Parts: sequence; C-alpha cells; structure tokens
Amino acid sequence: MKRDPEPQNMNADNRKQWTFNDLERWLNERRITEIECLVPDLTGVARGKILPRSKFTEDRGMRLPESIIGLTVTGNWPEDERIDTLISDTDRDMNLVPDPSTVRLVPWAVDPTAQVIHDCYFKDGMPVDYAPRSVLKNVIKLYADKGWAPVVAPELEFYIVDKNTDPDQPLRPPVGRSGRAETSRQHYSIDAVNEFDPLFEDIYDYCDAMDLDVDTLIHEVGAGQMEINFLHGDPLDLADKVFFFKRTLREAALRHNMFATFMAKPMAGEPGSAMHVHQSIVDRKTGQNIFSNPDGTASAAFGHYIGGLQKYIPHVMALFAPYVNSYRRLVANTAAPTNVEWGHDNRTVGIRVPHSAPENRRMENRVIGADANPYVALAASLACGYLGMVNKIEPLPEMKTNAYNTRNAILLPQSLSESVRLLDEVPEIEQVLGKRFCGIYKAVKMSEYAEFMKVISPWEREHLLLHV
Repeated sequence: MKRDPEPQNMNADNRKQWTFNDLERWLNERRITEIECLVPDLTGVARGKILPRSKFTEDRGMRLPESIIGLTVTGNWPEDERIDTLISDTDRDMNLVPDPSTVRLVPWAVDPTAQVIHDCYFKDGMPVDYAPRSVLKNVIKLYADKGWAPVVAPELEFYIVDKNTDPDQPLRPPVGRSGRAETSRQHYSIDAVNEFDPLFEDIYDYCDAMDLDVDTLIHEVGAGQMEINFLHGDPLDLADKVFFFKRTLREAALRHNMFATFMAKPMAGEPGSAMHVHQSIVDRKTGQNIFSNPDGTASAAFGHYIGGLQKYIPHVMALFAPYVNSYRRLVANTAAPTNVEWGHDNRTVGIRVPHSAPENRRMENRVIGADANPYVALAASLACGYLGMVNKIEPLPEMKTNAYNTRNAILLPQSLSESVRLLDEVPEIEQVLGKRFCGIYKAVKMSEYAEFMKVISPWEREHLLLHV
C-alpha cells in the first residue's frame, strides 16, 4: 500500500501548474480505470459522479444541478423563501471543471481509481460564487491583490467510536487491541494510540499514497479522541487536504469495524473536537512574514490581524460552528474557547499566539470546530484578518490570565440561531465572502435549525413529561 514514486516532472510541488494533459498523463501512468469527480457542498459533503476513465475527457465536460451546493446536512432543500431569490428556481445545471492539481489516488479502491476535485461554473463561464471552493479562492485573491499570501496549518481533532447504527443510542469508545475500551483520560498517551495501531498504519499509508502531508498524530483528552496535524501551506491546498482526509479517515475506520466522526461534541462527558488553524501572512515578493518587523518585534499588521479576528469572529461564528451540536463543544474549562480574547501561549482564549521565532510568528484560531467545512472556515477566518489589516483594527489588550475566570471577557455566541442573526449585522463580511454565499448559507442553517427544533429529546421526556 506504499506510494509509488511520482513520475519525473509530476511531483506534488509543481501540481499547481498542471494542465489537463498533465492530469491525463498521471491517470494513464497509473492505469486508472475509474475517476471520482468530486464537488464539496456547503456542509463539506463530497457530491459528484463516478466516471469510467474512457469518459473522462476535457471536451466531454460534466454537469450537476446548481441546487446540490445549497442542500442542508440532511440532504433537503432549505425551506426558506430567501433561497429562491439566490439560486435559480429552475434548478439549472452547473458546468464542472476538474482542477488537475487535486488529483489523488483512492488507495482503498479495489480497481485503480482516482479522485479529482472540480470547480463549479455557470454557463457564461463565471465561477459559481457561492460554491465553497470559489469563496475561498476569492478571499485568497483579495490577499494577492495586496501583495500578500496567507499561510495556514490546520490541527484536526476527531473521535473513533464503536460502530453504532442506532442514532438513539449514545456513542461509545471503541475496543482496542487489549480488548478493553478507554475509561480514563489518555492525553498524549503513546500506548493509547498504539491500541489502534492497525487503523493508524492504514491511515498513514492512505495519506502517503494521496500526498496529504500529514504531520503529527496525538491522542487528545477524550476517550478515543485523536488529533492529526497538517504541514503549513497554501489555504486552498490545505482545505483540499482536510476535505480528502475526512473521507480517508472515515473509510479507514470502517475497514476496522469502527466509525470516525468529526462531530464537534459526539459524546456527553467528553471534550469536543476542534479544527485549530495556525495563520500567518507572507509578502509575495520577499517571502518574509509580515507579522514581524526587521528587528524581530511584532508588526502593526500582526496586531491588526488579531483585531480583525476579535471584531468579526462573533459575526462569522455560524461558519465556524455550523450545527446545533457545535455549541455543545464551547464550554469553559474543557480546552475549548468561550471568548475572542487573545494571548501568548494561553489555551483559555480563542486566539492563541504560540511561542515562535520572529520569522514564524503566527496566531492560532481555536474557535473553529472539527465539523466546519474547511473551505468555508478558512475563508471566514482569513476574511476576518484581512478586514482587520485593511481597516487597521486595533486588538484589545492581551489576556494574560485565565480567560474562563475573567468576567469582562468578550464571549462567543451560544447558539446557532444567535450566530446566524449576527451574520446579518456585518455588510463588510458579506462584501468579502459574497452576498449570495452568505444569503444561501443563512437559509441553509436556519432550515437545519428549524428541522432540529422539531425533534423532542430524551432529556425533555425524562424531566418535563410528569414534572411541569
């Protein structure tokens, strides 16, 4: 299952310059027989089609209905009147164009199979502006127009759990090679990771075959909770890798009779899962980190970036915490932020500044949940920082104590409905992310919230049935 060496001139470093001819040569050299043509929707679900190799040609093209981008997490069309003014009510087709730089093997497939992410275009050749990948591309272009290039490094937490086909039953930690499930905290335990060695061997082999550039694997606080770190790089490339990794991990877990989940809070009494994102900005001409001055001190841009995050994170919270379940993670004293304070090496704040050399100065956005769409979350976080730098927004004073215990800490929204309402209050965010994208996103989220509110929970039946 180890990756074959890349052919000459076809390695991952020069993929950004690949043409369709390069893509076809890559497919032919690996004797690919099937191709999974993928489009990430608003939730991060992989939509698309599977084509035989003979049908995958540049002139053939591929189409999908425009509506597939704006489906709810349950696969339904949003029940919101605003959606009909934002997406064609005739459910017209989009043209899908493969991005050759995203081609990857599907290492678990029986027959030689590749997967390629596609971008969405209208018939007039313009990008579908509310497709998540398009939104991130537009934000990156804003940086490029200023001579900047953002650099990100995601840290993605997840749980592996026993297979559970009954959603009414609580999830449980899986049984490892010792024959026992975890019952106590195993933070950073090597032996706890080794309990699932066969699974993680497959994950690393799959990731190696797919050039996903994963770095460190650690055991997190929760029972069966892990974290994988990605090497830093271009935001679009990293969003693609997170998108691929989620598919890969779920597939590997299934092959070991387990589920892998990126739910923000899958189990009561256990910590939630986040996608912490380290962020810095380099000058496109010099390659220098603009967050540091020549003398090694923090630059004004560094403070303004933090100021933008502090001002706008509450307003883009629905993009960082996109589901009702997301807000169960954001509880004090659980290694999850409840505020938008900032501080050096302080894990009680939402914006942490790790210790680093001046050339590596960065901040870590700890607010984003593991359940967030990586394209949407990275676009939103970069948008906040961009507005901070362009508008020279000064940060609040650094939080040097435990922010959980500080009464005047600026708190995050506590529910999905509140977060969607706050997204309505910032026209400058709509301008950066796209008015139509924000409108469709709000319609999808309010439809999901309304659907959730139709469900009566066991807690309500237990405590309200005979007591009120």
